[in-house]
Amino acid sequence: MADSATGSTQDVDAETKPGKGPLIYRQSIWTRITHWTWVICLFFLLFSGLQIFNAHPTLYIGQQSGFEFDNSVLSMRAINTDTGPRGQTTVFGQTFDTTGVFGMSGPAENPHFQGMPQALTIPSFRDLATGRVVHFFFGWIFVGALLVWFVASFINGHLKRDLVPKGDDLRALPGDVKAHATLKFKHGRSYNPIQKLTYFLVFVVLFPLIILTGLTMSPGMDAAWPWLLDIFGGRQTARTIHFGAMLLLVAFFIIHILMVVAAGPINELRSMLTGWYRAGPETAKREGDRP
Repeated sequence: MADSATGSTQDVDAETKPGKGPLIYRQSIWTRITHWTWVICLFFLLFSGLQIFNAHPTLYIGQQSGFEFDNSVLSMRAINTDTGPRGQTTVFGQTFDTTGVFGMSGPAENPHFQGMPQALTIPSFRDLATGRVVHFFFGWIFVGALLVWFVASFINGHLKRDLVPKGDDLRALPGDVKAHATLKFKHGRSYNPIQKLTYFLVFVVLFPLIILTGLTMSPGMDAAWPWLLDIFGGRQTARTIHFGAMLLLVAFFIIHILMVVAAGPINELRSMLTGWYRAGPETAKREGDRP
């Protein structure tokens, strides 16, 4: 995951600097536009989604939920104790005191009794209506950007060439894991096996999954596409899967940023801003290539 995200062509600059590899036009304009669109959208989707989650900070498996059911897998709430209110989080039946973070947060003289702390929600105060408006607005922009990316990547061959893992990638995976563990990155035209597998899972699995589970929570979409409820096992299960997919995307983002920093942030950012990427010295320049 060391070499920035998505899309490439194979043109190089006319001259290679001594001791450095060629400058490759690696990221297409469609890749760059959709990449930064997703960055903005996911920021607002994450924190507005946590605002929505706070309206009922409990996740369930199954079609129904409520006091008479015992199918919750995650719950964040405040409880009264002999020493005063405390924040409590329950995960798969295991209960943890999370005072100050989940269930109860904020200053001791004026605590906030909600699942996620206000610092992690948009708006920062409790406002479900505004949170939903922000979430749906950026959600549809996110969907549009994904459709544009799929069409462009199919037409220019990026999807098949750079993201679909092949047999050679799987065979090279153990060595690539070792190289990443020792921070030895190769800067070339092609994505390494870890990149291919990771980006394939994100763009082809996680992105569609988080969109479809989001649609499943909409009564209007359930009426139009009732098969969504059958696929995801009910609206409450879809909500839980949606939350889990969000956590995986957050983990991907953190690791992605760490790998970008480790691999050379200036080169990586230049690639995603201008399209040009400085390959390693081992990358041979092809005769006749032009910018």
